Formats: sequence, structure tokens, C-alpha cells
Amino acid sequence: MGGRLAFAAPPRRRSGAVGEDELVTICQALGINRKDIVDHSWCDNGPEWRAILLKSAEQVLAVRPDPSILGDIKLGIVGPHSGGDCAFEVRAIYGTEEDPVTGSLNAAVAQWLISGGHAPDRYVASQGASLGRAGRVHIERDPNGEIWVGGDTVTCIEGTVTV
Repeated sequence: MGGRLAFAAPPRRRSGAVGEDELVTICQALGINRKDIVDHSWCDNGPEWRAILLKSAEQVLAVRPDPSILGDIKLGIVGPHSGGDCAFEVRAIYGTEEDPVTGSLNAAVAQWLISGGHAPDRYVASQGASLGRAGRVHIERDPNGEIWVGGDTVTCIEGTVTV
């Protein structure tokens, strides 16, 4: 059993540029240069995500975050694929963890990328490759301007609860 479920992206509580001091920390934690960041934004729709856009999906997959430097920063790392079925590679880093597929991050990132002209109104993002997963997140802006975030689902367990 399975199917595709989607939700409307909640509004961002905070957007706009990430501070330069935090960008320096992010670059140190990822082992990249500041010039590798094409764009950046707060993508806070509950979790206080900061997001950076790198030049390529390959750069996104190559970074090895150092959690001792990153600290409490919740970070989305995004880069465009040069071809194939996915437009972007996405990673979600928080503390010592990485999430294989993150709806909240992809929702806020989609709002940022589409409104900023970095992405079309409809695209597929890949997430989880760095963890050996093949997650796909489907993004679409409808005619009313609402952004929908969806993905395929698989039922892993079923049951009933009697209260």
C-alpha cells in the first residue's frame, strides 16, 4: 500500500538573509568557502532553519558537517542537479543528526527558491542520498500561489487502537 500525500506549505515566520557571522560559522562547519554559497535565507516555518544554496548537488553531497562547529544551527543545504529527474539535492542538518526527508525544510526552501527565481513552480527534490536513502519531495505552486509539498508513502505497519 502507498500513495502520494501532500500538504500546503505553512507561512514562514522568518525569512531574509542569514547574518554574515552565522554564514562564517556555517562555512567553517561544512569546510566550504563563503564564495561557494550562491544565496542564503532564513527558512523558519517552525523549526528555525537557515538555508544555503550551493552551486551544485555534488557540492551538497560532498560536505561533511562538523556538529561541534555548527552547534544549535538547524541547516538546510541545497544545490541544483545538472540533469535527471530531480532539480535539487537537499540535506537537513541539526546538531549531530541528518534527516533523510524533511517536509518542513522542503516547504520553506520551496517558498524561498520559487519566490527568489531559483526554481520553477514545479520540481522534485532529492533528499537522503548522503544517508543511503532515495527520498523524493514533490513541490508545486498552484494557480493561487500556494505551495504544496508531497511525497510517496509506504505503509510499514497497520493496526487499530481501542480506547
